[in-house]
Amino acid sequence: MFAPRDPDEYLLPTERRVIRVRRHWSSLLWDLVEAGALLAGAMMISYLLPGNAGIIQNILWYASLFVLLRLAYFVMEWWVERIVVTDKRFMISSGVFETKVAMMPISKVTDLTYERTFLGRMFGFGTLVVESAGQIQALNRIEYLPNPEEVYDAISELTFGDKKAQAERFSMIKAQRAARGKKMVP
Repeated sequence: MFAPRDPDEYLLPTERRVIRVRRHWSSLLWDLVEAGALLAGAMMISYLLPGNAGIIQNILWYASLFVLLRLAYFVMEWWVERIVVTDKRFMISSGVFETKVAMMPISKVTDLTYERTFLGRMFGFGTLVVESAGQIQALNRIEYLPNPEEVYDAISELTFGDKKAQAERFSMIKAQRAARGKKMVP
């Protein structure tokens, strides 16, 4: 009831999921550094305060608790967010308390670019820039995407590849699932 829905629940029965990822863990790096610095500062100030400054000590520790809760919220938000690419669309579902699903049909993609900085190459993440026909979409820039080459290749294949070969491959996957006894929706 309170847990966010799985992104696969938003898929249509005729859709085939190609990629499902969450943003790279390095998207949390600044939040981790910030929380660590604030907690270290609070501990240093608490240590330097005289013993009779009880109210200031309490304020410092409540502020530290707030910093930890804020960090926990950012981690939960990162954990819940998913980027899903299907053969018909790609979407991002996010939100801890309020679910948000942004979607764009694959057929609207006119240009696709991925960027990788030096740190992105070291840690294995990049930015995917998606352009659509004449309008700016909610999914035009996806940052901290793990393995952007694989996502780029998959979306390029879906957008600009051979549609007949994709349909045959999807039929083979359906046949394999049926042979394994998995339920397929027509």
